[in-house]
Amino acid sequence: MEHIRTFYSNTIDTPQGEVIVEGPVLPENLDKMYFHEDLASFRPAKQQQEAIFEIAKLPEGRIIVCRQGNLIVGYTTFVYPDPLERWSEGNMENLIELGAIEVINDFRGAGLGKAMLRLSMLDDAMEDYIVITTEYYWHWDLKRTGLSVWDYRKVMEKMMQAGGLEYYATDDPEISSHPANCLMARIGSRVDQESIEQFDRLRFANRIMY
Repeated sequence: MEHIRTFYSNTIDTPQGEVIVEGPVLPENLDKMYFHEDLASFRPAKQQQEAIFEIAKLPEGRIIVCRQGNLIVGYTTFVYPDPLERWSEGNMENLIELGAIEVINDFRGAGLGKAMLRLSMLDDAMEDYIVITTEYYWHWDLKRTGLSVWDYRKVMEKMMQAGGLEYYATDDPEISSHPANCLMARIGSRVDQESIEQFDRLRFANRIMY
């Protein structure tokens, strides 16, 4: 499922200067930028940039960035769920995952995460998708922020709500393994009822039906 990617851009004032929030960024434009070395929550910055570049080339892939000049200080990815996750089992063309969202520490608290999510949902094409995110506490930067698990969860929920994502219950084993973990989703206004029901079956795949 592929749509024409409508490009959006916004400028955010931060204590560290103006930051441009924009996307979806095309691969040829992303290739002219470089990642800040502190964007290393998932893998070293250079390797992460290579991974993001590959996502940008996918038909469904969407990359939103925060940048100062050509320096990327934050990014968000949208891509089909990992084939090893239950969310891919339905082979739903209209279900994509907010796979990663990262902002360097110097810009934490400047609202860049919310700004990226708001901008990503400006695209009318997103009304055709169910957008999900799976939040696991072991991915959270608890040490650097000094927040408790529950305070960090509140921060994450508020940020996701800026993009219209809401809490959804699920029996997924990984999410259910800790009460702070959660599934959040945004169901686009043009998503059909059959797709919503299929999403419900994925959420409760372990439920025995009689």
